[in-house]
Amino acid sequence: MIFNPHIFARLRSSISVLAFAGMASLPAMAQTAQSADEANAGTEGEIIVQGAIITAQGESIAQKRNADNLIDISAADSVGRFPDQNSAAALSRLPAVAVQRDQGQERYIQVRGAPNRWTSVSIDGIPMIGADEGGLTRAYRFDAVPAVILSALAINKSLTPNIQAEAIVANIDLRTFSPLAGKAGFHVQGDVGYGLMELGNGEQRQGSIRVSYSDGTFGVVAGASHYRREQVTDNREVGRYDEPSNAADTQFGPTEIDIRNYRLVRENNGLFAGLEYSPAEGQKLYFKTIYTEFKDDEQRDQYEVRLDRALSGTRNLSGGDLVRVPITASFNLGNYRTRNYINTIGGDYEEDGWKVNFAANYTRTENTTFLPLVQASTPTATSPSVNYDFSRPNFPIVKLFQTVPGATAGSFVRGPALANFDQTTITAASAILIPIVQDVFTDSYTVKLDVAKELGDLTLTGGLLYADRDIGGFVFSTSNIVFLTPGALAGTGLSFNPASYITDTPWDTGFPSGLNFNYVDNTRMRADLDNILTTLQRQGRYNPANNVPPQNRFALTEKTLTGYGMAKFVFEGGQVIAGARVENFKLTNQGQAVANGIVVPLSSPQEYTDIFPSVNARFDVMDNLVFRVAGQRGIARPSFGEIRVSSTINDTTNPGTISGGNPQLRPEYTWGVDASLEYYIPGQGILSVAGFHRWVDNVLYSNTQDVGSNAFDSNGRDRSQYQLTSSFNGNSGELYGVEFNYQQQFTFLPSPLDGFGFQGNLTLLEGSFDTNQRQDIGFPGTSDTIVNASLYYEKYGLSVRASYQWRSDYLESLSIGTGGGVATGDEFRGGYTNVDVAIRYDITPNISLFADLNNLTDAKYTAFQGTPARPTEVEQIGRRYLAGIRFGF
Repeated sequence: MIFNPHIFARLRSSISVLAFAGMASLPAMAQTAQSADEANAGTEGEIIVQGAIITAQGESIAQKRNADNLIDISAADSVGRFPDQNSAAALSRLPAVAVQRDQGQERYIQVRGAPNRWTSVSIDGIPMIGADEGGLTRAYRFDAVPAVILSALAINKSLTPNIQAEAIVANIDLRTFSPLAGKAGFHVQGDVGYGLMELGNGEQRQGSIRVSYSDGTFGVVAGASHYRREQVTDNREVGRYDEPSNAADTQFGPTEIDIRNYRLVRENNGLFAGLEYSPAEGQKLYFKTIYTEFKDDEQRDQYEVRLDRALSGTRNLSGGDLVRVPITASFNLGNYRTRNYINTIGGDYEEDGWKVNFAANYTRTENTTFLPLVQASTPTATSPSVNYDFSRPNFPIVKLFQTVPGATAGSFVRGPALANFDQTTITAASAILIPIVQDVFTDSYTVKLDVAKELGDLTLTGGLLYADRDIGGFVFSTSNIVFLTPGALAGTGLSFNPASYITDTPWDTGFPSGLNFNYVDNTRMRADLDNILTTLQRQGRYNPANNVPPQNRFALTEKTLTGYGMAKFVFEGGQVIAGARVENFKLTNQGQAVANGIVVPLSSPQEYTDIFPSVNARFDVMDNLVFRVAGQRGIARPSFGEIRVSSTINDTTNPGTISGGNPQLRPEYTWGVDASLEYYIPGQGILSVAGFHRWVDNVLYSNTQDVGSNAFDSNGRDRSQYQLTSSFNGNSGELYGVEFNYQQQFTFLPSPLDGFGFQGNLTLLEGSFDTNQRQDIGFPGTSDTIVNASLYYEKYGLSVRASYQWRSDYLESLSIGTGGGVATGDEFRGGYTNVDVAIRYDITPNISLFADLNNLTDAKYTAFQGTPARPTEVEQIGRRYLAGIRFGF
């Protein structure tokens, strides 16, 4: 563990977040005898507490106390006591976890602020792969996994050899419910809730049910979950910013002002079932099946004020006056889908010191997008003139004027002010349809075997894993443009006019813009577009196969054969686990390049074998004080879209150019160390500090540079010196940080104040990597400060929890250019604060009422280019309110 002075400089200004928590724990620390007794009771699973929050907290802390590695765990009812609908939101409550949102909904998680590709995922110990955004990321989509199907969520921050090595900062294990692990008998548990979204007044609803039976020998469970919300998203964007070319340049600043409003219906659905059979103690056979899906039907109303296409005038970062500015409108009703089909059979055997675990799994993942986007513009001759005020960059104000002839022939000037934008001036003469599509399908077959033998204080464990994965699909494609002009539709008997879909309903928006808009009926427009495409296809004038060009497709297979061995030695006052994991990885990579209109098949296989050693040591300094230290090697592989061989090649320039994937990408490798000091205190509490350091080689980034290999050569043509726009491996980098965690119920306070408790964590991070052209580049996705805090009260059947989350600004993507671009061209995401409140009241031991109040800070999610003065996106979804009933029998 290596600490850096930058972290401690920030620590002095940030530690006040947990100051109250630390002071509150002092009386508890003084009760040393009681502390030791309660810590031991928690270790043995005999947790005597009151209330569901503290029970779940005690279970989680007991598991952490006895774990072989650095781990954080959230137990099932703790998940239920937070207002979380998916597993990403539930995970974000744990130490050093940040969340990435899409239109306000939690989607990806980042452990220790690291890029999300550095975190691997498993379900019940079976490795899973992520496939999203046309295969351009391997990050796992947690918004497709409802939290209700889980019994626990575990974040392994240090690895042991029996955990997959494809994890640079952490492995997340999502653990599903086991009927034999629960109470015997027949049980039903569920909830029903209904609420509203503040922005747009749309509904949200949820429901879940889980039915289980166990008699100690046979267990069965089945369940379902549903969450749906109708949401309005306010959005403002700026495509990019021009730089001044000289001191007299008056044509720089924002290139467009993009005013958007989304109406969407999102659903998370899940079905799950399991059978377990235990003929004797220590023996179990099981079968589990899980289906999860994420559905998003999204209506877009968008108007781009194209400042950079003005006939004349001036613009800069404070404002502008421009003559004859075209306005482009975009509309669509798009469909996003993510589905997981997870099926596992397995067995456990334990006798005479032997433990054998076997599992076989088949998982299919489907990630699809269809966005039939209509675009149309104002006619050049009648486009309005524009004055814009950029003094509040997040909320630029636009004023429109007529464009009238000037004093000289052929010139135009700004005329009288317009009260508003006339949406009917978006004409059919410029209308086009772009069928934007992306699909990724994966089929994964995994078999794993683990065998352990206890030999007194020594336990030897070994295992095998074989994974065979087929991945096919294509990155986002926008190539098959369909013209909707009157001439293009001649002979179909159909017509298309964007103005005919304008409704009398004004936008639901809280963002000022200077302009008012009415919604377009995207549902009716989509139905008409489907009819137009069907007619054109029947006439041979539209071919949906052309929606995806050959250079966007990819077909890969990954075959991984893994063996590991480790030894666990327990001694008085601690234990040590050491061993290694050996992985042989084979990749077939097939695709097509389009070179000057000619399709050329290409293939670029890879095969390599790696060894991943690790060591984890735990020292019980006292009954209630634990010190851990760990070291490991890990790996993160490129995404399917990044490493694809498919590409577009231009041989007519000098040098030639290529855009697409980069089949020569190498995995990112890391060496890492971790250390933690954990103090277990009464009230099922913990006070801990942990530090980590990761050294990373071959860091991935985007750029344009020489190909440097023969991967794209064909027909005797050498393309090794062509300029390739793609992903590349940089040089070395390092990520390091320190985490503070405090949890405790304040049992030392007099009644009724002893029902209060606190959970909080603070993470401080630093890190950067180098390329040949640029040094000290921040890792995308890494906030330097992450805070999670919850104050709760639980007594007399009442449970109230207020939760606070904050993360600082973070780099999202590097600009394309020399060595990843310059810092002013990089795009960042702004920090944000979220406050949620969850209220539960037990009417009876079996029935409770709940109310969830989400995003009470009404957070605005922002992005900016280089500096907050250059925002590229501002988004808001409003507060959310949900109430209902939970039951369990």
